[in-house]
Amino acid sequence: MTPPTLREWLRDEPFGLTMSAGFFGFFAHAGALVALEEAQLVPMRTSGASAGALVTGVWSAGVDGADIARELLALRRRDFWDPAPGLGLLRGGLFLDRLRKILPATTFAQCRVPVALSVFDLASRRVRVLDRGELAPAIAASCALPGLFHPVWIDGRPLIDGGVTDRAGLAGMPDGTRLLYHHLGSKSPWRRTASPALRVPARANMRAVVIDRLPRVGPFRLEEGARAFAAARRAMKAALDRPADAVVSVEASV
Repeated sequence: MTPPTLREWLRDEPFGLTMSAGFFGFFAHAGALVALEEAQLVPMRTSGASAGALVTGVWSAGVDGADIARELLALRRRDFWDPAPGLGLLRGGLFLDRLRKILPATTFAQCRVPVALSVFDLASRRVRVLDRGELAPAIAASCALPGLFHPVWIDGRPLIDGGVTDRAGLAGMPDGTRLLYHHLGSKSPWRRTASPALRVPARANMRAVVIDRLPRVGPFRLEEGARAFAAARRAMKAALDRPADAVVSVEASV
């Protein structure tokens, strides 16, 4: 019997979508998401950390992938660059204001599908999953990269980037969920050279897509965002037609 492709596996039953942390990897996440939408493959729940929290949170709130891409590709550093004294270079107010303007849903309860976002609680030094309350501050907290953004205070707790201890963004996805996991590669030399299977967590009923050699994007390299988006979109399209192995590895063409 011919093994199913990833496309066929995803079409067979409802699935969740988790997207990993990865600095300014939200451009690549958006490209992968657009490829899924174009294939009419949409998740019934989502989770994520950092860059993954941004894309899954905004999508779950009701912004389709193409609109997320337009918002990101129009992004300029001045749109979020607000230096201020504190535990990080940027206050984060501009970023939070921008989120509030684009989100159709203001709370988790108003989202079109359930979404859970990983953050790191500085007081308890543990990962915490946010899945209720106001959505924009939760996304901002999960994206609050240490040293770059000030912590975001929610319920009297200082919260930062969920990727600190939950790089995969899986903490908010219930065990047993039929799951597609989109993994952004690490900057670590070991991580880049390790086999794809070693770079993603093992989880039952999960299929992971690992896209390698994506363009590097950062606050001073935003012009690379369009290339990362396009490369991830092409790579996810290619991954959908490959056998639905536990890990589907694709090298980005840029």
